[in-house]
Amino acid sequence: MFTGIIETLGIVKDLKKENGNLHITVSSTITNELKIDQSVAHNGVCLTVVAINNDEYTVTAIKETILKTNLGDWKVGDLINIERAMKLGDRLDGHIVQGHVDQTGICKSIEEANGSWYFTFEYNKEMSNITIEKGSITVNGVSLTVVNSKENEFSVAIIPYTYEHTNFKNFKIGTKINLEFDVVGKYVARLYALKQ
Repeated sequence: MFTGIIETLGIVKDLKKENGNLHITVSSTITNELKIDQSVAHNGVCLTVVAINNDEYTVTAIKETILKTNLGDWKVGDLINIERAMKLGDRLDGHIVQGHVDQTGICKSIEEANGSWYFTFEYNKEMSNITIEKGSITVNGVSLTVVNSKENEFSVAIIPYTYEHTNFKNFKIGTKINLEFDVVGKYVARLYALKQ
């Protein structure tokens, strides 16, 4: 379980394919605090630490994870958002994030607004995911509030702190991002569908 509050940024150092799996080596300022078997969210994708070597650690993604997320597009040198699992008893500053990406989306527009930014994302509506105005959404692991919710797109407002401390600063029109929709909203949508 995660909160969507990014702790630090990591740099992809190595990518190795092995059968259907992808081994990802990341350099991070928190590597010395990690341990083998620990869950860490990478752009919102929960992956298990399988090896640690100095300031680098390795996680492994299976084929299903690669197909559902933007991990297959990563390159050596890419900047990724990192968050360790939340501790019981801590404040929940973001929202409940599982680290299970529902689908990817595409950055449709970026608008500067007096020192902040509005990012608009489009996603495939055929997967039955929804957003609601002022609801929660996770973009590349970042817990955000939805503005301008539409059938298959939404916007988020990004303050300067979030812009500087996440990989939002590297987004361009067409950037593929990971989306995790609000878990409570997913349950409500599922229950509603069952009643129909």
